[in-house]
Amino acid sequence: MNVEHEINLLVEEIRRLGSKNADGQVSVKFGVLFADEKCANLFEALVGTLKAAKRRKIVSYQGELLLQVTCNIL
Repeated sequence: MNVEHEINLLVEEIRRLGSKNADGQVSVKFGVLFADEKCANLFEALVGTLKAAKRRKIVSYQGELLLQVTCNIL
C-alpha cells in the first residue's frame, strides 16, 4: 500500500478517535489507536505508519515506547 495513503488514513483515524488538547491539536493515545478494531483492520503496521508520519512532520509524539505516548496531528 502507498505510504502517503496510509498516513492520510492514520490522520483520519486520529481525528475520529482523538480530541483537541490544550494546544488546539487533535491528540489520541497510542493504546486507543492500537485497540480500535477499525484501525486494526486498516493498518498492517501501525507503528511503521506512525514513524513515517513523524518523519514527515505530520504527527508528533515524544519517545519511542509507543504504548505510553500520545500522538498529535501537527
